[in-house]
Amino acid sequence: MVVWLICCGGLLCSNSNKTEVGKKKQLSSQRTLESRMVNVKKARKSISRETGLEIASICGKYFLNLENLHYGYWTGELEVNIANLRTAQEEYTKFLISHIPAGVKTILDVGCGTGQIARSLLDMGYDVDCVSPSGFLAEQTRELLGDKSNIFECRYEELQPEKRYDLILFAESLQYIGLEQGLKNTLRFLNSDSYMLICDVFRRDVEGKMGLGGGCKLSKFYDLIAKRPFRLVKDLDITKETAPSIDILDDAIKNVGRPVVHSALHLFSNRHPIAFKLLEWKYRKKLNKLNDKYFGGDRTGENFKKFKSYRLFLYKKTT
Repeated sequence: MVVWLICCGGLLCSNSNKTEVGKKKQLSSQRTLESRMVNVKKARKSISRETGLEIASICGKYFLNLENLHYGYWTGELEVNIANLRTAQEEYTKFLISHIPAGVKTILDVGCGTGQIARSLLDMGYDVDCVSPSGFLAEQTRELLGDKSNIFECRYEELQPEKRYDLILFAESLQYIGLEQGLKNTLRFLNSDSYMLICDVFRRDVEGKMGLGGGCKLSKFYDLIAKRPFRLVKDLDITKETAPSIDILDDAIKNVGRPVVHSALHLFSNRHPIAFKLLEWKYRKKLNKLNDKYFGGDRTGENFKKFKSYRLFLYKKTT
């Protein structure tokens, strides 16, 4: 009897252990699946952003003769209209470069766009390398800069440069990078007593939502940077000077984007009524979401100033 009880007890314990092991394996598998799904979503989002930048570069250059991808810096003397957008972008580059500290010689331009800022820096005598995850934009940069600069075609989080830099520049590129890994890499890639220069859009901690994405939370950035060996040198709020670009975008959407889309949909519905109704039904949620996002009327300069904060940060590495 005792032996039987011991055997039964052992069997129960064994089954219990197997159950626990099974639960752990199931939980581990679930976590792995969730992690993979998160990575897939991040990859899709990254591809979407890169594609958006590539389209913006092509259209901006062809239709407006634009050389840059950033918002632009609107001074009081510059009239806000689409014809002056290129001038505003050139003013932005001047403003950005004016905050590079004396003594800086080597610069890493992270998310270099088409390489226009890097070219300006090279013309001023700086030694500049560039990072771009977009094959299209990296090629544009190579054509512009030739062999004057090393072009790293990869995500900043994956970068492994051989040399170190006096300044790492994020001009509207920090928002596309994982903050924690980005700051970690920046500390590794900087020389001692060197600088990080950021000029980018951040999200304010306010209620409501704007139909314009982009930017990490400003409060999160402050919390993370406070835990790293950086000393703040400059913190400038230039939201007012960048917001007019949003009004230009809103005007273009209202007067060009919306009429073109409506005309195209009207034509398609007349030519292919059954297919149109089927697609409209199948993708109604996505279509409504896109309509609210792009044609909802909340992409204005005033809303930009309410929900976003465009900052220039200059930090010095203290180790």
